[in-house]
Amino acid sequence: MANAYAALVKPPTELDALSRSMLTAFAELVQASGLGPVADLGCGPGRVTAHLAGLGVSPIGIDVSPKMIELARTAFPDLPFSVGSITALEFADDALGGILAFYPTHHTPPELLPLVFAEFYRTLAPGGHLLLVGHVGSGEHRRPTQAYGGLPVSFESYRLPPGQLAELLNRAGFTIDAQLVQEPDEKLTWKIASFLAHKPISQEAGLTS
Repeated sequence: MANAYAALVKPPTELDALSRSMLTAFAELVQASGLGPVADLGCGPGRVTAHLAGLGVSPIGIDVSPKMIELARTAFPDLPFSVGSITALEFADDALGGILAFYPTHHTPPELLPLVFAEFYRTLAPGGHLLLVGHVGSGEHRRPTQAYGGLPVSFESYRLPPGQLAELLNRAGFTIDAQLVQEPDEKLTWKIASFLAHKPISQEAGLTS
């Protein structure tokens, strides 16, 4: 369904104003840190990866779908893209200046989120920034059978409460700097939450422990 997804999903320039602002703030924080590249995890067809590049950061797109990566490489041949899983990132410890997780984790079973967030923490440099965005709710578990124009699909979606996600990020070691919850409206079909967080430097961790 990669082609249908790419045809139907809005480009970053057509997102709501708050979502665009969070992406811009994240890019500015990463640039100010000067720590390294940004991993766009669950990059899909690469449009958000390219948007990040346009905001002045050095992105690397990662997606579990080989077809998505094929589309991304075709559309943006000057940017790096690789097939990979958010449960086992192929980056060294402290290698990244930023991580963007733009709607991949609500498809992850909740019991695997501690592993995923531990991978985010491991690969992010001290002082590096994370932007996590995804659908939230009150614990709903959805199993759609059709999507993206009526195509048959087989995937799951978990709409966890924002507070639960915040707690998991804190347990992984992150410091949350900002949290935005957006209610459904004429542009948003589902309730979404965005978290701007960072990996503390050792001195900061010592001061707050």
